[in-house]
Amino acid sequence: MSDSLRVEDFNYELPEELIAQQPLVKRDQSRLMVVEKENKRIHHSQFPEIIEWLEPGDLMVFNDTRVIPARLWGRRQPGGGKTEVLLLRAVSEDTWEALVRPGRKIRQGQRILFGDKEELEAVTEERTAYGGRILRFNHQGAVLRKSINELGEVPLPPYIKAPLQNRERYQTIYAKQEGSVAAPTAGLHFTTDLLEKIKEKGVKTGLLTLHVGLGTFRPVKVEKVEEHQMHSEYFHISKELALEVAKVKAAGHRVIAVGTTSARTLETMGNEDGTIKSGAGWTDIFIYPGYKFKVLDGLVTNFHLPRSTLLMLVSAFADRELILEAYQEAVRERYRFFSFGDAMLII
Repeated sequence: MSDSLRVEDFNYELPEELIAQQPLVKRDQSRLMVVEKENKRIHHSQFPEIIEWLEPGDLMVFNDTRVIPARLWGRRQPGGGKTEVLLLRAVSEDTWEALVRPGRKIRQGQRILFGDKEELEAVTEERTAYGGRILRFNHQGAVLRKSINELGEVPLPPYIKAPLQNRERYQTIYAKQEGSVAAPTAGLHFTTDLLEKIKEKGVKTGLLTLHVGLGTFRPVKVEKVEEHQMHSEYFHISKELALEVAKVKAAGHRVIAVGTTSARTLETMGNEDGTIKSGAGWTDIFIYPGYKFKVLDGLVTNFHLPRSTLLMLVSAFADRELILEAYQEAVRERYRFFSFGDAMLII
């Protein structure tokens, strides 16, 4: 990998009004920019027309993670001060890693009460390497999950200022494995009808799981790209998907990841011959220009924040200059950006 890339190499100017604040009425009515890597062509389209760029025998891989209502509001005891907790990942049946605010007031042994009847309680244990806290709750397992679902809010990214009217619009239609604190947003554009049409064309579909965690919220604070450390996220790849990838590759067809989370998971378990291993674990893979892709032949993705690890991944899959040119064109053409924004297909 390159040792001379700077985070500033992935910056671009974005007018604030182009940050999508609400999802569109219909999921698949977003725009689609198609970027052809080899001939460096950029095309403008509508999302349902993605079918025209897919070929029979291709495999599209989706992330079936489901966003949990991970933002909790509590009160510190003693004192009663308001506290915001963002759950990141379950450590055990009754323990979670979390971000807390105001962090300077949440010390080891601090009690935090949640709910009008204070039915949920957490005690702060140690700090984490990333400035978070380990919280131990007074409930565990299914009882704790029920309390979180009842008391929590879906944690929208900080650049979305408008309240979400319908929680399900921040979930993909195929989301089922609970555990993410942010949606794999490239999948938000797909409808049941569009997926059926994709399958009718002879395109295969497969599912994996990656629970989106702190990496999504953590800005890159170093100057040199390679000095950034990704936060580990849990993933699972089934034997069925591994077999399907092997078949597709053997037949000379393409594997297309829907979203950077799917891309990172495939590459984490990728073999040099383009196949993947099955299994579960934690990945902190950081993909930036210079990385040699093993599995990916195509990528569906949204438009990402300046200086972000996601923009770096996209720039590794295509060419950094081509991607930044595409982003500049998206700004000129008034595309909608970020989580509820428009989409890009790179092939």
